[in-house]
Amino acid sequence: MPFPAASKLVWPVFVVEGKGRMEEIPSMPGQCRVSVDRLEEWVAPVAAQGVGGVLLFGQTEQDKDAAGSGAFDPRGAVQQAIPVLKRAFPSCVVMTDVCLCAYTSHGHCGPLDRHGQVDNDASCELLAKTALSHAQAGADVVAPSAMMDGQVMAIRDALDENDFDQTLLMAYSTKFASAMYGPFRDAENSSPSAGDRKGYQASYANLRAALRESDLDEEEGADILMVKPSLFYLDVLAKLRERTDLPVAAYNVSGEYSMLIATAERGWGDLHGMVRESLTALDRAGADLIISYWASRYAEFAQ
Repeated sequence: MPFPAASKLVWPVFVVEGKGRMEEIPSMPGQCRVSVDRLEEWVAPVAAQGVGGVLLFGQTEQDKDAAGSGAFDPRGAVQQAIPVLKRAFPSCVVMTDVCLCAYTSHGHCGPLDRHGQVDNDASCELLAKTALSHAQAGADVVAPSAMMDGQVMAIRDALDENDFDQTLLMAYSTKFASAMYGPFRDAENSSPSAGDRKGYQASYANLRAALRESDLDEEEGADILMVKPSLFYLDVLAKLRERTDLPVAAYNVSGEYSMLIATAERGWGDLHGMVRESLTALDRAGADLIISYWASRYAEFAQ
């Protein structure tokens, strides 16, 4: 099987507040947090390689609150980044992650109820508000990752009611409660202050329930489905590809990225070979889109 085309790859990009910032993420070598004024400089070499799109992740360093209101602030880093990228790279698809965890004071993906549990319905309202703010800024695709029941329907309704019916919705439809997110949480400063996210992310031991999550998101109006993480879940990816006509994305997550770098740095494996094999495996299993930190080095590994 040939190596995946550059147009199938999507590069995750971390956008932060302030100016003049391009800060390497220690647990994710080669990846940076970037302020909006340096975003064009950061993305230009990747866009030149023909990579199909970027997936923006934002965060705030202002006072976080219980509701994560910074996520839907029209002056937020993501909302400012979208038009910059659309002007600079008109052929690049701009996707945005829709979640609250990097904006809440407690690090969970939605506000908490009086018992300290995530309030699902209140979360859906705020996620819809966040997605709408991204669409208003010009996002091509919004991607809710909070794993709340009904979040896709809430966002789809908000987009349609505000005449953003052409904005695509990529659901993190089968997102597992995984141990592979550690470097990402460092990058986003989004680890929960208490508890974990196993109550609203899928169990990696239950294949049927995981696939049912994707079925429900398709029924609620998702345009693209996703499996996250990906390399440990090729069986899930292949089964999802067989049961839907929607495009399927695979998220090659931070832990999967960093473990290959660590292996190569210790002399235990050839990085070029491992990256080519892993991305080809995702393509072979049926991914139409591959969200991967390797996208920024596509030309190097395509050879």
